[in-house]
Amino acid sequence: MFDFLKKKTETWMLGAPVKGRAVPLQEVNDPTFSDGLLGKGVAVIPSEGKVYAPTDGEIAMVFETLHAVSMNADFGAEILIHVGLDTVSMKGEGFKGHVKAGDRVKKGDLLLEMDLDKIKEAGYDTITPMLICNTDAYADVEGLAGKEVAPGDDVLEIKKK
Repeated sequence: MFDFLKKKTETWMLGAPVKGRAVPLQEVNDPTFSDGLLGKGVAVIPSEGKVYAPTDGEIAMVFETLHAVSMNADFGAEILIHVGLDTVSMKGEGFKGHVKAGDRVKKGDLLLEMDLDKIKEAGYDTITPMLICNTDAYADVEGLAGKEVAPGDDVLEIKKK
């Protein structure tokens, strides 16, 4: 009856950066991610080798080895997308970049490509965490895991403080 008196919490949804199965960060076999040391988020076990922008924003950094990209969302979130575990050791082999630092991107723009078979053959896990590195700036960051996702499907809800 008095819904108009309830304070509405501003929320943002990030899309899946890759096609695959969304899982909680706790399932990532690396404590840097699973223990939330870099921030809260979600991970996707990819079934396709393309990484897309989860929201509108600006590319902050593309790692030289092309295994990770960071971006600043237009609403302020600092996002890290990390392809696989220990894939930095591949020194860019099997990865192709489509953006550079300073590029403006829209949700769904192609950021990176990766050869999932080459990553697996090299002995690395392809799981792809997406983290909010400035988690403390938000009231809540919650991964929407346990489902198959296509690029752009809602996988991470961020609530304003």
